[in-house]
Amino acid sequence: MCTVCGCAEGEVQIEGGHHSHEPVKSHHDHDHSHDHHHHDHSHAHGHSHSHDHSHDHGHHNHDDGAVVAEGDNIHFGKGPAHAHVAGLSQSRMVQIEQDILGKNDRYAAINRARFEQQSLFVLNLVSSPGSGKTTLLTETINRIKDGRKVAVIEGDQQTANDADRIRETGVPAIQVNTGKGCHLDAHMVGHAMEKFDDMKGGLLFIENVGNLVCPAAFDLGEAHKVAILSVTEGEDKPLKYPDMFHAADLMILNKTDLLPYLDFDVERCIEYARQVNPEIQVMQLSARSGEGMEEWIDWLESRRKNMIQSRIDALQSEIDQFQALL
Repeated sequence: MCTVCGCAEGEVQIEGGHHSHEPVKSHHDHDHSHDHHHHDHSHAHGHSHSHDHSHDHGHHNHDDGAVVAEGDNIHFGKGPAHAHVAGLSQSRMVQIEQDILGKNDRYAAINRARFEQQSLFVLNLVSSPGSGKTTLLTETINRIKDGRKVAVIEGDQQTANDADRIRETGVPAIQVNTGKGCHLDAHMVGHAMEKFDDMKGGLLFIENVGNLVCPAAFDLGEAHKVAILSVTEGEDKPLKYPDMFHAADLMILNKTDLLPYLDFDVERCIEYARQVNPEIQVMQLSARSGEGMEEWIDWLESRRKNMIQSRIDALQSEIDQFQALL
């Protein structure tokens, strides 16, 4: 089980191969290492149990404040780890979470360096299931594919349905099936990247597993997280899942063509998102009707150009430093 998000993990299937994504297990310690091309993987998990039960007013209190009762509300994850796993204390959770995220961040740094070297603009698309990510993505690809290189990494627990839809647009897509895992991590993305040919100067879309919880914590090496929220969902989603909207640079309100038929308060939703993240940008669009798509494409182009210009500026700075040594 992934102790950061609580999902079970096992063997991850990447088209053309697979790799083992070991769960955190109890009652023992284990070390394992893998060597996969540009990734040198080593994982170490230590495990111990500390589960102290005391009964107070009809509910369980776990050490370090893991469970807090407030009237009729019971809050799991009120301690420093902000999570609860039966059998693990909050202090142990913090340690394991730091280990897992620390390793992921190292893989993400490798990915980011690789992306920068190729001037590859990478977006991590996150949402709950049914938000319209894949429809938005296929419409976006059809509008930009003739001008530049585009590729997609698709994350789902099972099936290659979405990757097949992407391939129908004519661009390459690699399917990553996470099994019982509910998010992509930087390790998986690094392996998937090995399947692509030259992507210099292109765009890579990572369509994450449909989930508004744990993908917030996992840096994949992307330039931006884009949170997609359908107007068929509740406008309070940013308050219910604050970590995700805090991590995102852009929130897309999708399926706006359905607004006349729904009781969805757009302004309140935007207000909630900015309570969580005052810097978040917001776009309203409909991938089916085309409303707002030009603004989205313009955002992509401007951010991609800014990334390339930053790369040029950094290289020029290095050249200037070397010339000063002549």
